[in-house]
Amino acid sequence: MWIILALASAVFLGIYEVFKKLSVHKNAVIPVLFISTLTSSIIFLPVTVGSAFYPEFFKSIQLFVPEINLGQHGFIFLKSILVVSSWILAFYAVKHLPITIVAPIRATGPIWTLLGAILIYSEQLNIYQWIGVIITLLFFYLLSTTGKAEGIHFRTNKWVFFIIAGTFLGAASGLYDKFLMRRIDRMAVQAWFSFYQVAILLPVLAISRWNLPKAERTPFHWRWSIPLIGVFLVLADYLYFNSLSHPESMISIVSALRRGGVVISFVVGALVFHEKNIRLKAIFLAGILIGILLISFGSH
Repeated sequence: MWIILALASAVFLGIYEVFKKLSVHKNAVIPVLFISTLTSSIIFLPVTVGSAFYPEFFKSIQLFVPEINLGQHGFIFLKSILVVSSWILAFYAVKHLPITIVAPIRATGPIWTLLGAILIYSEQLNIYQWIGVIITLLFFYLLSTTGKAEGIHFRTNKWVFFIIAGTFLGAASGLYDKFLMRRIDRMAVQAWFSFYQVAILLPVLAISRWNLPKAERTPFHWRWSIPLIGVFLVLADYLYFNSLSHPESMISIVSALRRGGVVISFVVGALVFHEKNIRLKAIFLAGILIGILLISFGSH
C-alpha cells in the first residue's frame, strides 16, 4: 500500500510541475505563486479550524491538526521562508527554461540532500551511493551539453542558476524537515506552513506589483491551472507523508519513487510544449534517475 501511495504522490508531483509551467508561461510569476499558495492555505483552513472544534472526527479521517506552541510556530515559519525562496527561484526558472531542462535538474535534489546529510548529520556514503553520485553528476554535465545546442549555456544563463539555487534550497528544506518531523506533528507542519507562505508572499506581491511602474510590470493573466498548482501540491505532500507513516515503508524507496514524478513533467513537456532534443535529454534524464535510485537504495 505504501508503494502505491508513493507512486501516486509522484504522479501528482509531476502534474504539479506541468501546471506550474502552463501557469507561468508568458505570465507574471509572483501573482501565480501567490494564488497557488493561497489555494493551499484555503484547503487547510477548514481542516485546522475543524480540528479545534471536532478533534475526534478529524482524527478518524487522519486530518487532525493539533495545537502547537510558539517555538514550534517559529520553526515552521523558518521552513516557510526557506521553501518560498526556493519556489520563487524555481518559478522564474520554469518560466524561462524548457521543462525538459528543468525536470532533470530538479531530479538531482536527493544528491544535495545526501551531501548535506553528510556535512550536518555526519552520515557516510557506501559504494553504491558513491557510484550513484558520480553517475548523476556525469549525466547532469551531459545534460548541460544539450542546453548549449538550444542556446542555453549553464555557466552563464541566470535562469539555470535560479533553478540550481532553487534545487539547493529545496534540498536544505528536506534536511530541515528531518529536524521538524522529530519535534512537530506532520499535519501541523503542512497546515501552518501553508498559512505562513501566504503571509510571506503578500508583501513580496505588493512590492513586485505596486512598487514598479506599470510599464515595467509583466502582465498577469488568469488561468485555471494556477489554483491547480496548489491543489496538486497538497495532494502530493499528503500522499507522501501518508506513505511514510506506514510502519513497513522505507524512506529510501519512497524518496526514489517520488522523484520519478519528473518523468511525467518531462513527457508532457515533450508532447505539449514541443521542446527540442527530446531523445537525448530522455537518455540523460534516465541516467540521472538511475544515479538517484542507486543513492536511495544504497542508503537502505
